[in-house]
Amino acid sequence: MSENLSELSGRKGLKDNLFDRLGKLAEPTGTPSSEDLDRLADEFLIGKANTYGTATFYDFLKPENKGKKVYVCNGTACLCAGTQEGLIDNLKSHFKEEEIGHMTCLGRCHENNAFHYDGKNYSGTSRPISDILKESGTGNDEYNIKAAGQQILTAPFTTVDEYYEPFKAAIKKNSVVVLEEIKTSFVRGRGGAGFPIGTKLEFCRNTSSDTKFIICNADEGDPGAYSDRYLMEHQPHSVLFGMLISGYVTGASHGVVYIRAEYPESAIVIQNAIDELRTKGLIGENIEGSRFNFDFKVIRAQGSYICGEETALINSIEGQRPEVRVRPPYPAQKGLFNKPTVVNNVETLAAMHFVMENGGAAWKAIGTEQSSGTKLICLDSFFNNPGLYEVDMGTPLAVVVNELGGGFKKPVKAMQIGGPLGGLVPVSKIEDLTIDFESFATQGFLLGHASIVCIPDDYPLMKFIEHLFDFASYESCGKCFPCRLGTKRGQELATKALVSDYKIDQALFDDLLTTLEQGSLCAHGGGIPLPVRNALQYFGDELKQYFN
Repeated sequence: MSENLSELSGRKGLKDNLFDRLGKLAEPTGTPSSEDLDRLADEFLIGKANTYGTATFYDFLKPENKGKKVYVCNGTACLCAGTQEGLIDNLKSHFKEEEIGHMTCLGRCHENNAFHYDGKNYSGTSRPISDILKESGTGNDEYNIKAAGQQILTAPFTTVDEYYEPFKAAIKKNSVVVLEEIKTSFVRGRGGAGFPIGTKLEFCRNTSSDTKFIICNADEGDPGAYSDRYLMEHQPHSVLFGMLISGYVTGASHGVVYIRAEYPESAIVIQNAIDELRTKGLIGENIEGSRFNFDFKVIRAQGSYICGEETALINSIEGQRPEVRVRPPYPAQKGLFNKPTVVNNVETLAAMHFVMENGGAAWKAIGTEQSSGTKLICLDSFFNNPGLYEVDMGTPLAVVVNELGGGFKKPVKAMQIGGPLGGLVPVSKIEDLTIDFESFATQGFLLGHASIVCIPDDYPLMKFIEHLFDFASYESCGKCFPCRLGTKRGQELATKALVSDYKIDQALFDDLLTTLEQGSLCAHGGGIPLPVRNALQYFGDELKQYFN
């Protein structure tokens, strides 16, 4: 991280944002020209190497993607479903091979066959692709949405006026009182780490600064997950409400909604919701006469999984390469443009409305002692009832799989829960787990985002391991050696074992996993060994042919 670059990027504030400008320069060619990059560097006083280095990092800014016309999802759910090779063959009858690119998970895990064309996402291919290409219609999808306990995050929306009554009431109270309600609720981060949001907000509140930021991390890059997409597209005000409350208790007046490039529809819906709030006078200066000022900026990402890590995300907004920062200092002390910043996941923020309307104790009474409230679960296309389900924390995994999901359409041997860094749960463990942080941790897994991707019986586990390492290597920010080199080395070993008679040295492989776990700067490199170790533990008989 360069503190000077952060300051220079922040000179113009959020309104004229460097990263936002980079993205707009890429339209419609797919990548900014070197002349445009030079002009931006001069305008922001940051040096030409910095704008070039940033642009070449992202999937949708880098020069090699110039001229791409259609992007095919290569996320884990689509990979395991086996739909994408046929989809690519189909697309080749309409596009040149060099015009076909890839996107890492479009959030269409419930029906697969996912691809992006002309600013919209499509999946399921119930219509001929030729018909899709001829029209500029909608790529809207449908999936099951159901609450199996308390209906909070999936509750029907009322009206803007009615929905924001708890916000209007909150900003008439002392912000300390509002913060205490959040702390009482013990809402834990839904992005994977499970850190209490009240504690994070308090850290930021206690840091003195005239400028503070609230960032919504809507870079939902975990293949198998589409709960953040659901909230942004169907419940956008729940997200904005949470950011407003976070701003009030911390003293922040700026909110950034950082939405991944793979979710173009989400960005449109969120911006429309922001415009509604402006019309109602619920954002801007001196909201409701409270002397509380707050406004939003939507920033569209440009294709990078690592931006889901909060410090890489902050670097991204600043127009720097999205490399992970060394901590301390933590973002709540020194974040965006070196100012105190709170970064929270979409689902975490969405919980704030219930807390403000019903009190922190009401949320805390749902779920378990250490995992309070409800959780959104995403089920992929291998389930008879794929879709999104809201369950009380502590709900047995067996209920999710067999009752809500209706069981599997075909034999499944394992489920990866919580994204690429989540554990690999064999079906034999379904009866042993409940949907909460502690249950998964004590059993050697990770709840994380709670997305579920199924691995069918006929899918080779070594091929799955190769995919995980390949994904981790491609998406590494490159900041630390263990992750940058270790993930690539893991992919090379797995590939070599798959395509030849090569046997992986077990001791060498264990050492590689340990190095990634203990030496990586963040959870990207540190987390990828978990599903690999799970695979070795529970599927040793299948994998032993590849080791000596």
